[in-house]
Amino acid sequence: MNELRQIQIAILDHVTQFCDEHHITYFLACGSLIGALRHKGYIPWDDDIDLFMPRSEYNRLVATYTDTSNNYKMMEPTRPDCGKYLYTFIKVCDTRTIITEDDVPGYELGVNIDIFPLDYVSDNLRLRPYIFKFKKFIYRMRLCKMRPNFLSSKFNYLCYRYFPLPLSVINRIIWKIFKQHKPTGTVCNMTETNFYARECFPAKCMEGTVEVEFEGKRYKTMSGYHTYLSNFYGDYMTVPPESQRIHHYFKAYWK
Repeated sequence: MNELRQIQIAILDHVTQFCDEHHITYFLACGSLIGALRHKGYIPWDDDIDLFMPRSEYNRLVATYTDTSNNYKMMEPTRPDCGKYLYTFIKVCDTRTIITEDDVPGYELGVNIDIFPLDYVSDNLRLRPYIFKFKKFIYRMRLCKMRPNFLSSKFNYLCYRYFPLPLSVINRIIWKIFKQHKPTGTVCNMTETNFYARECFPAKCMEGTVEVEFEGKRYKTMSGYHTYLSNFYGDYMTVPPESQRIHHYFKAYWK
């Protein structure tokens, strides 16, 4: 675990240094941010690192990212060198390593960190639940068409997999509909990693940055982090019971 974390922190340093040099805004997010605030580092049972970026900054990173050392590679679904990439958000990988995930047999990446875009969503509280129901439907269909059964029901999996909607059309729906360009007062991570309207939070939370300590170093996060974390996690400073301590299931190797 310690070796894995050292590799992830090296990727984090590589990405955040690139962002600082190119004036790209990033925010330490999700469990990594809770870990920084509650433990000043990783949550003890956690094994990944997450960043958020406003969509405009995220697009700038995709357009400008390079690595002269060839030790790191950005995986992103619209990049031509990423093949049939499973996810709809960025992973920056260490190319000297390899991981195999139990729920995606045969699909391999390097040890990585996740970078998620923040998109505007409707401020209409009555409409928002329907947006997220459709989001859940369309992302599950995409995943079922791209990977082995990960649902508890084989029937549901087959219905999603053979629903008569091509993967190319599904991707266009995701790229065009879920990326709302007209500013609203609310933002959310609209990738397939969540299906919850409660992950929405006020856009004004992103209006500035502050630094937090993570594993003895300083990284940036959004100035309104308390509102963001409280909306989704509730009392995020209280350690959850063991039954809620989630691990990711993968094996990691040096090549």
